[in-house]
Amino acid sequence: MAQQEATVTETNQKAAQRLLAGEQLGAVLGLSELQVQGFAALGYNLYQQGQLKEAEKLFRGVTAFDSKSYLGYAGLGAVALATKPPNLDAAYTNLTKALELKPTDASVQANLGEVLLRQGKLEEAKKHLERAFQLDPGHNDPGANRARALVSGLDMIVKELQSRMQAQGKPVAKAS
Repeated sequence: MAQQEATVTETNQKAAQRLLAGEQLGAVLGLSELQVQGFAALGYNLYQQGQLKEAEKLFRGVTAFDSKSYLGYAGLGAVALATKPPNLDAAYTNLTKALELKPTDASVQANLGEVLLRQGKLEEAKKHLERAFQLDPGHNDPGANRARALVSGLDMIVKELQSRMQAQGKPVAKAS
C-alpha cells in the first residue's frame, strides 16, 4: 500500500512538472489530437441539439486539454452567442482566440461578425462578415450563409429607411 502511494505521488509530481514545462494537459493525460477533436465533435452535437450548458462543458474541456485547439474556443464562442441573452463579451473573447489560431474558418468569422454587429461595431463587423463570404465562395458553410442572410436583411432595412426618408423630404446618407 505504501509503495502504491509513493508511485502515485511520483506520477503526480512528474505530471505537474510536465504541465509547468508548458506541455498540454491532453498530452500529459495521454490523449491524442484525434481524441481531443472527438470531444469537440461531441460538444458540437450538443450545441446543435440546444444543450448549451453540456456543450460548454465539453468545449471548456477541449481548451483545457489543448489550449491551442481553435475548435474549443470556436465552440465556446458559439455557445456564448446562442445563450439567452447572449454573452457577447465571452463570445467576442473566445471567437477572437479561435481566429488567432485559425483565421480561415468562415463560420468563426461569421460568428465574430455577428457579435460585433450586436455590439454596434459596424465597421469591424463588416470586415469579418466579408471575410466569411470570401472564405466560402461556394456558399457551402452554414455560418457564412447565415451571415449573408444577416447582411441581406440589413441591406433591405437600410434601403427601406432611405426610401422613407426621401419620401419625407429628408436628406439621405449613402450606405457604405
